[in-house]
Amino acid sequence: MICKLSSSLLFCAVAMGAGAVSAQSSDVANWPAKPVRIVVPYAAGGSSDTLGRAIGLHLQTAFKQPFVIDNRPGGGGTIGSSQVAKTPPDGYTLVVSGIGSHVIAPVEVKTLQPMADFTHIAMLGGPATVLVVHPSMQVNTLNDFVALVQQQPGGLTWGSPGQGTHGELIGQLFAQRAKYAQTHIGYKGAAPAVADLAGGQIPAAFITYTSASSFIRSGKIKALAITSPKRSADLPQVPTFAEAGYPELNATTWFSLSGPHGMSPALVEKINAEVRRGMKSEPVRKLMEQEGIESQDWDAPTFTRYVQSEIDRWTPLVKSLGSSRKP
Repeated sequence: MICKLSSSLLFCAVAMGAGAVSAQSSDVANWPAKPVRIVVPYAAGGSSDTLGRAIGLHLQTAFKQPFVIDNRPGGGGTIGSSQVAKTPPDGYTLVVSGIGSHVIAPVEVKTLQPMADFTHIAMLGGPATVLVVHPSMQVNTLNDFVALVQQQPGGLTWGSPGQGTHGELIGQLFAQRAKYAQTHIGYKGAAPAVADLAGGQIPAAFITYTSASSFIRSGKIKALAITSPKRSADLPQVPTFAEAGYPELNATTWFSLSGPHGMSPALVEKINAEVRRGMKSEPVRKLMEQEGIESQDWDAPTFTRYVQSEIDRWTPLVKSLGSSRKP
């Protein structure tokens, strides 16, 4: 009797497990059966919003369900991201994640655990950062720039889109490597930083190419180096930092697509595959070229490993800057 009972229990357990797998497979096959919300944890108009809307439109066309963009700015991207982390992992609430909200901000804000709270689905891409100067700063190369600021009594005053942004990290890292004194001015976004630079209120800034490109083309500011792995097609005359002897400054302000922790691997694979198709589509490729955005054709496990590598790369610098700011 015990043997029969055990066998029955085993049969029931196997049957229940098979039923759960079957139900999960059915859910993935039928996803999405209703509208999907994509939270952009920043204000409308920036690179994260632009990429989120572009890939959302592609997914909407591909899956024939609405993909609704929901801007929830604040807290360096952590407010909107935290809301997504608390939702069911069924694929109906996703977030435009990225280096700012899922690598930099959590080090100091500590409201998110980027690897424990999220399922990382796909890379979208992002712009490189450029070191730009006002034309009155009579330098034409990165070596000229370093030589000049090393001789200035107070060092260099420079701007970025804000304290804790990727632009600030690039500027701080470059100052450390080039060994010059500096005073950082963190603006509330890239637009006011570029405006002050073009107006001559500050001599230099570290800004994404997306934000600086129109000012560079008009001659209001001058680009000296870019953090991309190779020269930009739009700025062929501007060397990369790696070319100039600073390979550690190969970096982009990347954005991505993530969901709550615990999403089905099959569902993640399904979304990842369609996002990658979308990033290669003609409309998205044209947008990326216009915005100076670079991407990577990665599956979800490869992208997830990249997120961890970025956390390992930038956390020590973010912590050191946080300690230096404390009174």
